[in-house]
Amino acid sequence: MKLSIFRTGEVCVSPYLPFGGDCNLLQAIGLTTLPKNRLWLPVFCYLIEHDNGQRVLVDTGWHRLMSPDGVSDWRAQVRSLGSLPLFFVNQGRLPQGQAIDEQLTERGIKPEELDYVVLTHLDCDHANGLQGVAKAKKILCSADELHFAQTSRPRTRYQSIWWKDTPLQTFDWNCTDGPAGKSYDLFGDGSVLLINIPGHSAGQVAVKITGKDGKFVLLCADGGYAEKSWKEMITSGISADKTAQRRSLEWIKAQSEAPRCLCVLASHDSAVQPKTIEF
Repeated sequence: MKLSIFRTGEVCVSPYLPFGGDCNLLQAIGLTTLPKNRLWLPVFCYLIEHDNGQRVLVDTGWHRLMSPDGVSDWRAQVRSLGSLPLFFVNQGRLPQGQAIDEQLTERGIKPEELDYVVLTHLDCDHANGLQGVAKAKKILCSADELHFAQTSRPRTRYQSIWWKDTPLQTFDWNCTDGPAGKSYDLFGDGSVLLINIPGHSAGQVAVKITGKDGKFVLLCADGGYAEKSWKEMITSGISADKTAQRRSLEWIKAQSEAPRCLCVLASHDSAVQPKTIEF
């Protein structure tokens, strides 16, 4: 089993968004934060090269159109995201060569050679790049997540233009792993589990990848924004359900302490570097 970590640009947010705990909404979205105090955090995507020969891309990061020249470009980002308010919550930049489709091409992998694209959830820095890999054989997110994205308030958090012209499919839970007792066994052998970790959003999933020897890597998406999130039990400032978010973070912490855990990777941890893990 091989897991490659790709850095696909950065996102600029209020420090309360990733590490705000019980902060108020105005703090979380950055209306009370001076520009100089905002954080630039990495945006990670992952490629699983399974020993069954299949390739699974987890999340898609930013699309090139939101940062055409590789720098922060507010006009381009607003067009790409379809929302001016969303731009004020999180600015982004995508250096040349870092879009996920660009990095896959560099490795000789065409989008149509991806067996699956799995979206952990539908926030912009995870789903905006989907158009670049829209020719993948299957594109999946949980049915709970799509429903949440279509019905959540405020409506500025999600924009369907990120996925509407792609063959997005939803899945229902077929197993009972995780803090909510909801999971999806992608291959039916327990090697890749999509585990519901509600809180930040309703249908968000962590991806647990387990080798034949039982050792595993957990991709916790935005269940925690960095290792300190689960070590210090710091929830993010934006959540759909704060109680569920704490429960999911407790589960992530327990997974990180399991004897066979190789590592837990958050999608925006500045301490993480692009690399390949074989196990």
